Amino acid sequence: MLVEGAILDSDGVRRAYVRFRRGRIVETGRPGTDSGRGRERKVRGIVVPSPVNAHTHLGDAVSTREPPRGPVSKLVQPPHGFKFRILAESTRAAKVAAIRGSLGRMVRDGVAAVVDFREEGAAGVALLRAAAARLPIRLYVLGRPVARPIEPEELAEVLTLADGIGLSSARDESDMTRRTVARACRARGKRFALHASEAVREDPDDYLDPCPDLLVHLAKAREDDLEQVREAGVTVAVCPRSNALFGRQPDLAAMERLGLAVMLGTDNAMFHAPSIWRELEFAYVGSRLRRRPVSAAFLARAALVEPWRWLGLPDAARVDVGTPVQPLVVRLPPEDPPYQLVTRTTQPLILRRFPPGGRSAGR
Repeated sequence: MLVEGAILDSDGVRRAYVRFRRGRIVETGRPGTDSGRGRERKVRGIVVPSPVNAHTHLGDAVSTREPPRGPVSKLVQPPHGFKFRILAESTRAAKVAAIRGSLGRMVRDGVAAVVDFREEGAAGVALLRAAAARLPIRLYVLGRPVARPIEPEELAEVLTLADGIGLSSARDESDMTRRTVARACRARGKRFALHASEAVREDPDDYLDPCPDLLVHLAKAREDDLEQVREAGVTVAVCPRSNALFGRQPDLAAMERLGLAVMLGTDNAMFHAPSIWRELEFAYVGSRLRRRPVSAAFLARAALVEPWRWLGLPDAARVDVGTPVQPLVVRLPPEDPPYQLVTRTTQPLILRRFPPGGRSAGR
């Protein structure tokens, strides 16, 4: 198959053709210069790296009713928030089925990897890996120990099973907890992540000490806070739809202007379907509603490029021969790829999805 139109990847946007054979890229170049000589099926569209959902709480998918009204702290704050009561009351089988359903939705949307904050200790990490078994999606699990103060044995067990630790905010976790977890992650070569400035503004000196690998939300951060995050070299994951439920939004325009490394996630599965395409469109339209517009190109990079860099697979963000993760072909007009992708991509427009190469979903 020959796709003629455009490529959007870590190298930017360019007019191009991409030639596939058995689902693998075998040739790219300028339109009209391919070696196929008209012998292959030709389609018009845009070829992009497969997207990554860079922040989820998939365990929440077990909640199937509208959450009660109230501040976010009553819904998601550990250990007694609504979601934690639901998790405690639900059977393992119900949680596995709900998580697997959410992962299946992402696979159908062409998502190749997901970064999940998984609560419930080592058992929660194991449950998530069981739910993802044999699904063609890369799973990066940031687990969370249950005990406070941190018990070294439990922390070690979680880190053995997970790719790192994802904590609640600096307001919820003590200095000792954050430093103990960060030190253990560094020693094991794993990632340390933290929610920050989600419901109220927090002092960057708190959530940047010790320096995390990832901050989530920053919906209440000021521009000078974002400057500190940039200077610290910390990547940010934003989730505009879940923030909007509680009347707040990350300042994407400031993040773009300051040059932050930003990734896009869909957050709690009890609030929204884990659709990265719906998240992209909402982020684009919402920024204009707030009169703080952000470019479509910035948002496209947040879903297609920056996550692969954060995951240590920068080559997966390129559309070229030998890329380790096979790209998506989207049947959209190729004249303005970022705008088309961010505002108009739906599952039926994904002409063909390619299974991710490399390691399996289980690990």
